[in-house]
Amino acid sequence: MDVSPQQTAQALGTSTQIVDVRDADELAEGVIPGARHIPLGELSSRLGELDRSLPVIAVCRSGRRSAAAADQLAAAGFSADTMAGGMLAWQSAGLPTA
Repeated sequence: MDVSPQQTAQALGTSTQIVDVRDADELAEGVIPGARHIPLGELSSRLGELDRSLPVIAVCRSGRRSAAAADQLAAAGFSADTMAGGMLAWQSAGLPTA
């Protein structure tokens, strides 16, 4: 399911895990405060870093890679959503970055 940047912002500081699946060189464009960086290519080998009992919101630049990440996470037993529009939508909404 897609969640909006505003819904993602409301999840900050809760038990929801926000996972940024962009490549490392893209992080200079800004990161959601508190997000965990796990590049999409490493996600399957790093699932143990995430808590299966907590929901996950996957984030990328525009939403395409995060949708693939959410599918991978769901197949691995996670409750996972993708942030619609990715970091482009987050920044367009004027939400804070680290």
